[in-house]
Parts: sequence; structure tokens; C-alpha cells
Amino acid sequence: MLSRIDLRGREPSVGELRTRLPRAGMDVEHALPAVRPLLEDIAERGVAAALEHTERFDSVRPERVRVPDEELHEALRGLDPSIRTALEESVSRARKVHAEQRRTDVTTEVAPGGTVTERWVPVSRVGLYAPGGLAVYPSSVVMNVVPAQAAGVESLVVCSPPQAEFGGRPHPTILAAAALLGVDEVWAVGGAQAVGLLAYGGVDTDGRELLPVDMVTGPGNVYVTAAKRQLRNIVGIDAEAGPTEIAVLADETADPVHVATDLISQAEHDTLAASVLVTTSIELADAVDERLAERVPATKHTERIRAALTGEQSGCVLTSSLADGVRVVDAYAAEHLEVQTADASRVAAEVRNAGAIFVGPYAPVSLGDYCAGSNHVLPTGGCARHSSGLSVQSFLRGIHVVDYSRQALRDVTSQVVALSEAEDLPAHGEAVTARFE
Repeated sequence: MLSRIDLRGREPSVGELRTRLPRAGMDVEHALPAVRPLLEDIAERGVAAALEHTERFDSVRPERVRVPDEELHEALRGLDPSIRTALEESVSRARKVHAEQRRTDVTTEVAPGGTVTERWVPVSRVGLYAPGGLAVYPSSVVMNVVPAQAAGVESLVVCSPPQAEFGGRPHPTILAAAALLGVDEVWAVGGAQAVGLLAYGGVDTDGRELLPVDMVTGPGNVYVTAAKRQLRNIVGIDAEAGPTEIAVLADETADPVHVATDLISQAEHDTLAASVLVTTSIELADAVDERLAERVPATKHTERIRAALTGEQSGCVLTSSLADGVRVVDAYAAEHLEVQTADASRVAAEVRNAGAIFVGPYAPVSLGDYCAGSNHVLPTGGCARHSSGLSVQSFLRGIHVVDYSRQALRDVTSQVVALSEAEDLPAHGEAVTARFE
């Protein structure tokens, strides 16, 4: 089922690996022409435009954008007890991990009388997007809200597409997750129009003001991503999320059932989802193909999974050694990387590029999706080479506070003047010397 790339006996360059390895394509530029006029309409007409576009794309028009508080609490009261327990465990573990990420202010004395303090200040208001297309994602509400709360963000709004089945409200499980986390502002709007309304704000149909946000986070489809790209000079964004990815680095000790089920679990998200096996063992590759052939027809979303596994974004890469395998996964820089090898901890420590690393046979990616305590909003498309997943730091800004006495400034005057003259910016130096004339 998985196409194969045989790199045994070869050591391709990083550049060659980046071009040869399977990768999902997502043409954000192609979506921009459709998104630009929509965003311009929302900037001009606000809520009325957002609701019209919602009706056009989602075949439902909510009476108003903001979901009444009582409906959030009602959704939580009606939540299946087993799902509530699972969400509570997910929230508890995520809060433990993210609480440790909070940075503290640091003051450095550069010279007598001269200090620089790095002060960490949270973003004031954040819009958190929870998708609602092929599936409902209360876990995404958890993964967006918890780090924002840990960072000290004062104002949060969750956006999720309205559902005709639920009277134009987001899915009740989304509403329940928001209520469980203490978020009292949820907007029934999805897609690019959600990003637009978050950026520009507006007045709801009941006359209540919908305040714009300073930052938008959370994954979405290509139109959500295009809207985030278009508006990133107006609001901050976490990343341009692409289709989800899993890479499994495995040797002959790996269990083919574990590998196959983990590849299937990511393929279940989307027909563009990428599932990549990197292995030193052709016997394992053959066994994984056999397990896939057995299990894919028996899954709920067979056609979606089959399309993802047989697409150009998925495949099996054969390498001569684990060291070569590490080079391959570093070049690929997967959103999710599993290491299923002998001495998996040691091998995982050698990997530099991945959104998150799952070590050994008992740390599948699906654990990270829900209850590991880690965050599942992660860089895709190779961006793990330079970017991190969503964390407390995503919602903090470092501000340098410079405090110098008269003598401390005098002591460094000659250096400031010398550098200003070297850069042909003499007024910079004069701004210092004027203080001592």
C-alpha cells in the first residue's frame, strides 16, 4: 500500500532528501484570490458579511455569532460522562506540562548603573480556532486554551463552525470543552470568515460588541490558513498549518501491528494526511504492508485512509542504517515522529527536527493527541526545522526594559558615537552627547 523509496547504499544530500521525500501539498496561494474579497467584505460589513459567507459555505446561518453563556453550561451538563472524564484528564495533564513553561522576568546588570530587564507580557486577547469539518475536535480546544491560560492571556474567544444539526451552534462537545475550561466566549463561525471576524471584530445581531483579537491560533483547512497569511500584518498567528503528518523511524525490533495502526491513525484525519515509514528492515516494511492491507478495509473511514496512504505524501523509505534513518527524519522534520527501535531513547536523542517525538512502543501519536500532556498543535510541512509547537511561549512577548543612570550612559558614550559614525548615522551619537553638553 505504501510506495517505496530505496536509499540503501546511498547517502543523499539534505537538499536531495527534501525534494525526494513524500510531502503533502497545500497551495495556499491558490486559495488567496478567493479569500481576499471575503476578508475585505468582513472588514467593511462585519458580522453581516461573516454570517452571509457562513450560510454560503456551511449551509446554515446562526441567529447571532456569540453563543449564549447558558448554552455552554447546558452543553457541559449534557456531556457524556465518559467524555467529560477523558477531557478532564486531558486538561489536567496539559496544565501540569504547560505550567512549567511559564517564563520569569530576568534583570541583567550590564554595567554599574545600567540594567536590561526582559519582561514577559502575555498577549491581551486571543482567538482560538477549533475545526469542525470532517470531525469534531474538543481536544483542539484544550490544546489552544490551556497554554493561553497558563501564559496569563486575559481574554479568550473560541471559534468553531456552526452546525445545521445543532441549530447553527458549534458542536455541543466543543461548547462543553470551552465551558469545562472556563471560557465563556464562543463564536459560531468557521473558515476564513472566522479569522476575518476575529481580526476586525464587529457588532453581533443582538447589538453586543464582538471585540477584535491580537492573535489567532489553531489549525484549519487551506482557506483558514490563507486567511491567517493574509491578515498576519493585522493579527499575530501561530503558524500556517498544513495537512497532518506522522513519520515512524523503525528497525527490525518494531512490531508491525503497532507501526501499521499508528500510520492508519494519522491517515484517518484527511485524504492529504501524510504517513511515512523510515526503516532499516525490508522485512518490517513488508510486514507493515501486510498489516495495512488487513486493517484498512476494517476501519470506519476506509476510503479516506486508503486515499491518504496511497497518496504521494505517504510512503516507506528504506535506509542502510539507523544513522541514515535519523538523517532522513531530520530532513523530513515531521509534525509527529515515532521512534520504534532498539534503544529508542538514545536514537530519539539524536533527532533534531520534529514537532514532537514519541519514544518506544508505548508512546503512540494518538496519546499525544489527547492525554500525554504535550501539545498537539505542531509545525507541519517541514517547519519543525525552525519552529516549535504551540506552548505558553506562543502567547508571551519579551519586552526589554533598559534603565541606565547618567554615569552609566556617560561611560559608554564614546562607543555609541563611534558606532553611529561607522554607520553614517551621526544624529544617533548626538542624541547621547547632547545630554552632557
